[in-house]
Amino acid sequence: MNTLNGILPLNKPKGMTSHDCVMKIRKLLNVKKMGHTGTLDPDVDGVLPICIGRATKVVEYMMEYPKTYEAVITLGIATTTEDATGQVIAKKDITSPITPKQIQTVLTEMEGKIKQVPPMYSAVKVNGKRLYEYAFEGKTIARPQREVTIHKIELLTDKGIDNHQRSFPIRVTCSKGTYIRTLAVDIGKKLGYPAHMEKLTRTKSGPFILEETCTFREIEQAVLNEQIQTHLHSIDKAVAHFEKKVVSDIVAAKIENGTVLPQFKHMEKKRYTIYNTDGELLAIYIPHPEKQGLMKPEKMIKVKGN
Repeated sequence: MNTLNGILPLNKPKGMTSHDCVMKIRKLLNVKKMGHTGTLDPDVDGVLPICIGRATKVVEYMMEYPKTYEAVITLGIATTTEDATGQVIAKKDITSPITPKQIQTVLTEMEGKIKQVPPMYSAVKVNGKRLYEYAFEGKTIARPQREVTIHKIELLTDKGIDNHQRSFPIRVTCSKGTYIRTLAVDIGKKLGYPAHMEKLTRTKSGPFILEETCTFREIEQAVLNEQIQTHLHSIDKAVAHFEKKVVSDIVAAKIENGTVLPQFKHMEKKRYTIYNTDGELLAIYIPHPEKQGLMKPEKMIKVKGN
């Protein structure tokens, strides 16, 4: 088991932190080197890719992936946490029906680069302390705005909203660091009502989709049957969006030593995955920041003797 390498796309259940999930899988697989690729709150379920063994070297690249979520927004009620777990702090009746077209118009207005203020109940650090720690002390402090990108947002129903049907589902594809809770509150403001996020599921993280994830029960069964490898995806899948270069055995030997090399011809991309002739991913190279015409390893995946 200790030689396992690859990416295990977990269907994270509600009620567990992302860290809890890593610890449980570490125990199941008896593997120490492991990490997840983007925190999900305990009450959020869905796609949580877990990098195992050598795949932990590409966690930072996977963190950059756009993510897709399906959320349910409830109008007329605001909470302390911006989701369904918090205390109600504002209520407002929906006095006139809101059509699907009105909702979609507001959603479309949210696409592109937007500014968000992280919620108080979040893990963002301010002055060396996490915001939720201030919140638990009953404090509200100034938080720096952050810029995020909403690539696409769409309404998933053809029904309108009134005082009897206050909730509606949406699908959002966004950059890392986006708070869907805060997005729900801002959508509510544009519609003229307090709002909160009632439910959230991550359906996609980069190339990994919900349909190919594994539950803990499936992982436990695979371990018992010694078939866990069938659930692991290769490191290649995580970095397939970088341009690929295959090098000779002579150059591969130099790369395994982390050698600075002449750039490839027409090297215009920021990152390149370097493979040997056996199809093994050796390293991720970037143009040298100080030495023109040269390139250097940004991340060594396979080193000499390993």
